[in-house]
Parts: sequence; C-alpha cells; structure tokens
Amino acid sequence: MLDKAQRQQLHDIAYNSIKSGLTSGRALTIDLTKLDAVLKTRRATFVTLQKHGQLRGCIGMLEPVRPLAEDVAHNAFAAAFSDRRFSPLQADELEQLDIHISILGTPEKMTFDSEDDLLAQIRPGVDGLIMEEGHLRGTILPSVWESVQDKKEFLNHLKMKSGLPGNYWSDSIIIHRYSVEEF
Repeated sequence: MLDKAQRQQLHDIAYNSIKSGLTSGRALTIDLTKLDAVLKTRRATFVTLQKHGQLRGCIGMLEPVRPLAEDVAHNAFAAAFSDRRFSPLQADELEQLDIHISILGTPEKMTFDSEDDLLAQIRPGVDGLIMEEGHLRGTILPSVWESVQDKKEFLNHLKMKSGLPGNYWSDSIIIHRYSVEEF
C-alpha cells in the first residue's frame, strides 16, 4: 500500500508524462535516484483516462517489467496517445482528464471445472481477471464492476475483450485473478 504522498507523486508523474507527450512526443523521463524505494520496485500498472466520466484511454501491463514510477509514466503516455480505440489526446483535453492508476497484485491462477464453478469463485468488486485461450488474451480491471450487473456479464465482457464471443466456453480456458490498489 502506498501512502498519500506516494500516490500523489505517481499521479503527478502520470499527468506530467501526458504533458510531456503533448510537448515533446515522448513519455516523461524518470530520475529514479530521487524516488522512494517503493516507487522503484517492479510493478505492473494500468493507467485509465476519463474525460467527463467517459473512457478516454486505458493502457497497462499484466507483468511487472519496469520500476513502478516508470511504468506509470509509460502507461499514462500510452493511454493518452496510443490507445487504438481513441485518437491521440489533444492539448485542450489535458485539464479535462481524470487520471486513475491501478497497481496490480500478483495474478493467481484459478482452478475450476466449469463456467458455473468459475462464476461461483469470482469476487465482485474485488477481482480483476486475465483470460487466455490459445493465442488470445485479455483482461478486465476490478473497476469494471461499477458498470456491470453481475458475474456473468463481467465474464462475458472479458471474453469479448479477449476476442471471443460472450457465450464462448472451453475447458482449455485459463483464468488468473488479481486485485489492485487503485487511486
């Protein structure tokens, strides 16, 4: 868990990385020597941008590949300029953004013998899920629980995000669950 100052520091990094993207076309360069040790640990993050309550970009990593502060800077920049669902962010949008940072916990492989068994194990409001089926892979953050009715709808969204039909099921599906620290 991060303290209030560390959370604010990461939020500032995300904001300044987007601002850097608008002026230089590159993510903010992070000087790790000036940061707390916790911000230097390898962590996987997602940065979600909203404008007037609507999704404006969301990019992240499922595995920790770089220090937390660098991951936030990279993903904030990518959410603003590289999310294929949206056009690149324009300068006049910056002050209209709400920036949400999700720090992922370690994914835990789930064991189940049917879709009903999987559904029974899912924890609404807590679990984010990663689905793998063959070469297809997708994830849904726990924040999506705010916009779905139930576990079945959550799972169907995950299937579609993974490139599968909502009613798809196979015994070869692999599911991992994770929690997040979100701010």
